[in-house]
Amino acid sequence: MELLSRFLLWKLVLLQSEWPSGPGTASSSVVTESAVSWAVGAQAVLRCQSPRMVWIQDRLHDRQRVVHWDLSSGPESQGRRLVDMYSAGEQRVYEPRDDGRLLLSPSAFHDGNFSLFIRAAEESDEGVYTCNLHHHYCHLYESLAVRLQVTDDPAAARAYWDGEKEVLVVARGAPALLTCVNRAHVWTDRYLEEAQQVVHWDRQPPGVPHDRADRLLDLYASGERRAYGPPFLRDRVTVDADAFARGDFSLRIDALEPSDEGTYSCHLHHHYCGLHERRVFHLRVTEPVVEPPVRSSPGNGSGHSSAPGPDPTLARGRSVINVIVPESHAHFFQQLGYVLATLLLFILLLITVILATRHRHRDGCKSSNKKEGKSKGKDVNMVEFAVAAGDQALFRTEDIQLDYKNNILKERAELAHSPLPAKNVDLDKEFRKEYCK
Repeated sequence: MELLSRFLLWKLVLLQSEWPSGPGTASSSVVTESAVSWAVGAQAVLRCQSPRMVWIQDRLHDRQRVVHWDLSSGPESQGRRLVDMYSAGEQRVYEPRDDGRLLLSPSAFHDGNFSLFIRAAEESDEGVYTCNLHHHYCHLYESLAVRLQVTDDPAAARAYWDGEKEVLVVARGAPALLTCVNRAHVWTDRYLEEAQQVVHWDRQPPGVPHDRADRLLDLYASGERRAYGPPFLRDRVTVDADAFARGDFSLRIDALEPSDEGTYSCHLHHHYCGLHERRVFHLRVTEPVVEPPVRSSPGNGSGHSSAPGPDPTLARGRSVINVIVPESHAHFFQQLGYVLATLLLFILLLITVILATRHRHRDGCKSSNKKEGKSKGKDVNMVEFAVAAGDQALFRTEDIQLDYKNNILKERAELAHSPLPAKNVDLDKEFRKEYCK
């Protein structure tokens, strides 16, 4: 028995060294790494979320840690629960026959010894025992398997390692101790959770390595906050006040400036649960997109836009997007109105020219008629004068001796013997009369 006790003590130390020391180490591991870009003057949001960082107070009186032992008699048999115990010290045995026969140390969650003690081993106790540790708050699950064999020969009692788990051989009716030791602080100590949860943001300017990054913010679950960094950036970075209640630690940067470029890191540390994560963001600040001026419609008095053109001194390589604004129906009718108004003005101008031309022709006809009337009077006088002269010459040559009683009879006789004068017809005058009607 003394030899067996020494072997079990040695195995206890060995298992303590082989069990993982904790759920995580202090060095954070990179979970995600992404490149993001925003324009100058915009608000940048760097998403950093983790439900495991939600701070939940222990309203269950520390019942979030539990250890339970299960037994599986064979590969095909379904395991059954033997005993479990919460960190508050409440122990529960499932089978009445095991009450008082299966024991766990009441101080298991203080010294980390979760070994199962069997007062008197029986043949029905043979099988694979599993020691299961659960931390519901930290979402941690760890287990350790031990095989128990019962023999009738006390000299055959021994313990050995089969390559996967420990095998313990005990004599029938003898006590058996199935070792399960884990002294990680997450199982043994109830640290104040609000003091164990911390989130901090770091910033690396371009060309600066990670180990020389500048600290921007420190956030604690207790509500304490500390701001660092250069003054031009310190007043423009914020994280929601209820970050630990929602698990959202996203960083918001208002009114981005070109000097804000760099690498930002979100570090999540839950020392109580052993959570250490890091999310990396490579922030790039771009120039804002300059929209082209809206085309002004003709006739509205706006003329050319007085807005200054793009600055030729801007950095090369920026992306320019040409936006074509579709014309609306109102703009179409406006253009149609301009065309109709122009056509109406042209028609009025044409009518005015035609009326002026006709009026000018009428004035010309009247003046020509007056001139013809004057010339006619002169022609008649000349004809009369010529006829009179001819008559005088004719009557001078004729030797007709007539005796008239008075001058009236004399004139009638002269008209009867004289030939009628020729009638002159002016064709140009007649044509002008017809045209001017």
